[in-house]
Amino acid sequence: METVTTWFEDNQALLLSYAISLITAILILWIGFKIARLVSSSVSKMLQKKSIDPAVSSFIASIVHALVAAAVIIASLSHVGVQTATFVAILGAAGLAIGLSLQGSLSNFASGILITVFRPFKAGDFIEAGGVAGSVKEIQIFSTIMTTPDNKYVVVPNAQITGSPITNYSRHDTRRLDMVVGVSYSADLQQTETLLKNILDSHPNVLKEPGYTVAVSELASSSVNFVVRPWVKTSDFWPTKFELNKTIKQELDKAGIGIPFPQMDVHLFKQDSEKKEDK
Repeated sequence: METVTTWFEDNQALLLSYAISLITAILILWIGFKIARLVSSSVSKMLQKKSIDPAVSSFIASIVHALVAAAVIIASLSHVGVQTATFVAILGAAGLAIGLSLQGSLSNFASGILITVFRPFKAGDFIEAGGVAGSVKEIQIFSTIMTTPDNKYVVVPNAQITGSPITNYSRHDTRRLDMVVGVSYSADLQQTETLLKNILDSHPNVLKEPGYTVAVSELASSSVNFVVRPWVKTSDFWPTKFELNKTIKQELDKAGIGIPFPQMDVHLFKQDSEKKEDK
């Protein structure tokens, strides 16, 4: 015990120096991480003021935060006497090894950069990508945050998005409704066509330009099928589709035009009883 006390007394200045360096390094980490968050937030706000897409600004801000945090860690280690040059070399070698084992994460990172550069969609767009359909909330370094129509929070890896077809339903201002209306073979086709056109002409959400299409598309097994293809604003797509389905059914009923159920004709052949007796 006396030896330990003597050692502490002889090395008191050295221990105090190490303690100060350690405390300083911890303060550098604490303050540095706060600065990283502040810089990241400032960059995000600056980009949003310049009308940059929120998803893109969030992605850039997250990269800035990661870079500042890495610099803070290196500065903190340097203050406690760690040779940063050696550390950076070791970090580079470790990064290569980790990179080979984390190819999926690096692929997600590269895909995130591609998304922000080529911008196939932006925050608020309703898209279908990576097997998920929903509204884009945020593009992060490794993943894209989406909210489904039934309000589910979905995190989709960026590589999964760029590795599959991307359908952006919000990209254009207008969309075409593709509807099929089947009527019975006994129906007056000209009357049916006129009725469908009148429904489209009277609906306030159906656009005049480009014009709609109403035509006989198929003589099916149990019905004559009309295609009904009006153009509407993208924001009116689903409400208009629901309303037209209801209105078409009501107007066809009023006009006495039947919508047949799928049906099958069965033919029965009765064998002569005398032939049966001969057998």
